[in-house]
Amino acid sequence: MSLKNKISDDMKTAMRAKETARLSTIRLLLAAMKQKEVDERVELTDADVLSIIEKMLKQRRESIAQYEKAARADLADVEKAEIAVLSAYLPQQMSEAEVADAVLAAITESGAAGPKDMGKVMGLLKARLAGRTDMGKLSGLVKAKLVG
Repeated sequence: MSLKNKISDDMKTAMRAKETARLSTIRLLLAAMKQKEVDERVELTDADVLSIIEKMLKQRRESIAQYEKAARADLADVEKAEIAVLSAYLPQQMSEAEVADAVLAAITESGAAGPKDMGKVMGLLKARLAGRTDMGKLSGLVKAKLVG
């Protein structure tokens, strides 16, 4: 079953169970998916759906930081609940050791010699690790390995 179908089925399940918070988050996700399909005139793959989920998670993390800064714990809690629902659709996250091994393998495979080759390495890793690790942390790790 594709990720897109699983999300649609989960929406129906949330409707039947009258889980309003979960349902609204899933509807936001489906709307973002539909928007991308309409804008780009494509059928979304699981990788595309994961990309949308990661983007939504990033937005929510940024919102939480702003809400906590403004002492609005109530709004931050709503965003945290949305993160919990969205995170359920991501594949199993990789350990730090697995990520480090993948970075070293990609550097070796691409023949990267320094920071100027970071794009090659990130291109390989992005395709392999999408949804399984935080790309921001991954970028920092790659840069550290290539510099020193």
